Amino acid sequence: MKFGIVFFPTVGPADRSAQQYFDESLRLVDLAEELGFVHVKMVEHYFFSYGGYSPDPVTFLAAAAGRTSRVRLGTSATIPAFQHPVKLAGKLAMLDNISNGRVDAAFGRAFLPDEFKAFGIPMDESKDRFVEGVQAIKRLWTEEDVVFDGRFHQFGPVTLLPRPVQQPHPPVFVTTARSAESCAEAGRAGHSLQTVPNVMSTDELKNRLSVYRAEWAGAGHTPGTEQIHFSYPCVVAPNGEEARRLGRHDDDRNTAAIHRAVQSWGTTTSSAYPGYERLFEATKRSHFEDKMDAKKLLIGSPEQVRSQLEDIADWFGDDITISLGVHSGHLGFEDAATTMRLMAEQVIPKLSQR
Repeated sequence: MKFGIVFFPTVGPADRSAQQYFDESLRLVDLAEELGFVHVKMVEHYFFSYGGYSPDPVTFLAAAAGRTSRVRLGTSATIPAFQHPVKLAGKLAMLDNISNGRVDAAFGRAFLPDEFKAFGIPMDESKDRFVEGVQAIKRLWTEEDVVFDGRFHQFGPVTLLPRPVQQPHPPVFVTTARSAESCAEAGRAGHSLQTVPNVMSTDELKNRLSVYRAEWAGAGHTPGTEQIHFSYPCVVAPNGEEARRLGRHDDDRNTAAIHRAVQSWGTTTSSAYPGYERLFEATKRSHFEDKMDAKKLLIGSPEQVRSQLEDIADWFGDDITISLGVHSGHLGFEDAATTMRLMAEQVIPKLSQR
């Protein structure tokens, strides 16, 4: 296993100012570089405390690039439906140059009705806009005099500047939450995979990984070269009970934030998001103890978290990369720093001895 850090703020001005959150998060980026974590990532969301402090992950990652020289910089994820592909391709290529070729470009479809409404984009178009956007961005990164004639965007001939440092282009990840079809399509296209185990059962996730790996190999991509990233909220403390106290507080606040953000699903349906109309009610039934029992949270003493990770490796394989959500903003900077230090010094080395 490899380990990185993902930043997903679920706070608003009543909890913590954006200035304070970013200051603390960038200090944690410094710590990630020092401790040997493989990446730092930032999400893209709008308007709500659920991710709303990060409307542009590229801005945060550019700041992170200027403070680091080794750790990779990942979008988690950026949304092609909400930007013109020429603009998004150029921003990511510029970040790849600023960072000397350290960008991992993860793309997602988004799923909050209020975000689509604000951008004036029908939710039913989200999948087609995602596919078209990723296709256009990859062409802009790899071709010259690109002429693009899509359903939503037409442009060209244009040659993107700057060209990406990584050739033929930065690694492309597809972020998916629930769709087995999206996993299959990602495998066939040769895209790496990024997902959140919290939103499905262990058996469902095993099935999706099996489909993804089979489609990857079936499309002629070399087995074992794919990258699979999971994101887990993580709180580690020297004492397991203290970790659970902190982790319960953090998870309760995160659950409340997503519950508010998905409220409009109570009155929304979309053919592109089957079953999502039940999401609002589902968040009411999300309980800390149930998630702990299912190992959907990494919370406890170093020994307890190591045991949780060993089970995860047995279920899904040792070749996955874990993105640790250490700072949603509800706990203090020192709590997040303690988690990172204990992971780097007491958990990961013992896992490596397996």
